[in-house]
Amino acid sequence: MRDFQNIANTNYDLIIIGGGVNGAATARDAALRGLKTILLEKSDYASGTSSWSTRLIHGGLRYLEYFEFSLVRESLREREILLRTAPHLVKPLMLTVPVYGDRSRPYWKIQAGMFLYDIFSYDKTLPSHRMLPQGKFHQLFRYLDQDGLKGGAQYYDGQAVYAERLCLENIVAATEAGATCLNYTEVTKLVQEGSQITQLQCEDKLTGETFTVQGSDRATIINTTGPWVDEICQRGQENGKTISISNQPKIGGTKGSHIVVPPFSGAPDTALYVEAKSDGRPFFIVPWLGMYLIGTTDLRFQGNLDQVKADNEEIDYLLQETNLIIPSAQLTRDDIKFTYSGVRPLPYTPPGQKTGSVSRKHILHDHSKEGVNNVISLIGGKLTTFRHVGEELVEAVLKKQKRKHSPCPTVKTPFPGAIVPSDEKVTATVNQYRDRVSLATLDHLFTLYGARATNVLQLTDEYPDLANPISPQLPDIKAQIVYAIRHEFAHNFIDILRRRTTIAMQLNYGLDVLPIVGDILEKYCGWSQQGVEKAQQEYYQYMTKNCIPDYVLEEKEMTATKR
Repeated sequence: MRDFQNIANTNYDLIIIGGGVNGAATARDAALRGLKTILLEKSDYASGTSSWSTRLIHGGLRYLEYFEFSLVRESLREREILLRTAPHLVKPLMLTVPVYGDRSRPYWKIQAGMFLYDIFSYDKTLPSHRMLPQGKFHQLFRYLDQDGLKGGAQYYDGQAVYAERLCLENIVAATEAGATCLNYTEVTKLVQEGSQITQLQCEDKLTGETFTVQGSDRATIINTTGPWVDEICQRGQENGKTISISNQPKIGGTKGSHIVVPPFSGAPDTALYVEAKSDGRPFFIVPWLGMYLIGTTDLRFQGNLDQVKADNEEIDYLLQETNLIIPSAQLTRDDIKFTYSGVRPLPYTPPGQKTGSVSRKHILHDHSKEGVNNVISLIGGKLTTFRHVGEELVEAVLKKQKRKHSPCPTVKTPFPGAIVPSDEKVTATVNQYRDRVSLATLDHLFTLYGARATNVLQLTDEYPDLANPISPQLPDIKAQIVYAIRHEFAHNFIDILRRRTTIAMQLNYGLDVLPIVGDILEKYCGWSQQGVEKAQQEYYQYMTKNCIPDYVLEEKEMTATKR
């Protein structure tokens, strides 16, 4: 239950607006250091940019070209930390870079970049790169376009298959350390008195109830809303009048879209990092959940941030460029299983600047320069560097509040689900439950939940029916639905099928399992039939607005019209 009265009567040291991975990491770090912390997210955790990435934990090889050496080093250091503290969610991934004479950087330049990458990751536990001359490269990648091929390189980075759960585990850790974290809670006003924001007016999006959040005498407000940073800055209020706490735009968002396709002819065993044949823009073809994740685009965006979708042109571009790099693929629109798109919260730049050249380094903007002394906005931030961003923000808060600095606890503290497959707990759990659920499901649960897979399985002790699959095509079981509602702050079908699990991305946008999910919610979570039906309608509307391609909807509309 959400106790808004108690929240309104509490004075917080740190108020975080935005529950993406950066805000969640800040809450975790702050709570572990003893700050009275509250986090407020208007939708679900990781529902924005955090869930729309290419799901790579990487150093940013191409950042070397723009001399952003500090960002590369920071990213590679964070990659190593995550491989150690979240081994169930972040795993090594080999990437292959083909080099073409007519559209790539020269072979020698790629080789030099690889050497630098290894130097900047001097403390890594992953293997170093290797260069492959033309003959050897061709033997290993016979399906790739041979036109102008000069050879290639291979190196290791990391992959977060379930990126949303990285954010969720930060929220879980923050909550267990004493933070108050609320999703579906929108900040509607930042009440300013003098040079301080003293109060936040909020609305519970689930019930419509309004309440206030108060800061202590030296409270700091952190704005980690990503693409919505400027929107939050416009919600200041002083003496009853709406004001802005920012003098100028901070965010110049760019849109990145992805497509998900099944295995295809010539599909690589490793991830490919390639340059588009038509325009030279880099993109990825990444093995993901038995399918392939292809993206991303990079277009300036000024539309509705709550309704971002891969358009037909972007989808066709990604299909075309994949077919050009792997001629035997012959992918078409009919092959697409899922699409998604998000907005990168990059620093504002004047129109005309090449989007790929905009810095990916994050900025901590202190609004004291604009007359508000206790607000810091985060501009930018990568999935890879979220932990360090949280550390930097908490350090800035401690300095602003003149508190004694304590060592950052998140450098070594494992995530709540941290476990490796060789752990004895995994073996014991498999032996205990293998007669009830399949080995494929057990492996899947430990990959998804890590050490807390046992908690999910324990639901089947009391309710054996929950051991049954949600769909015969996937390893997910019904217990995950109940666990998401009871223990993972899920409130609707979108939370369950898109972010607590990836069922929506693997199986017809999740539409086929809506009746099963509804039945479980009625039987085990106390939902009414009316509530389930409403949630199902909201789910379909969400998928239509954000994920199902326009050409699919247009075809359905034409078919319905003909009938």
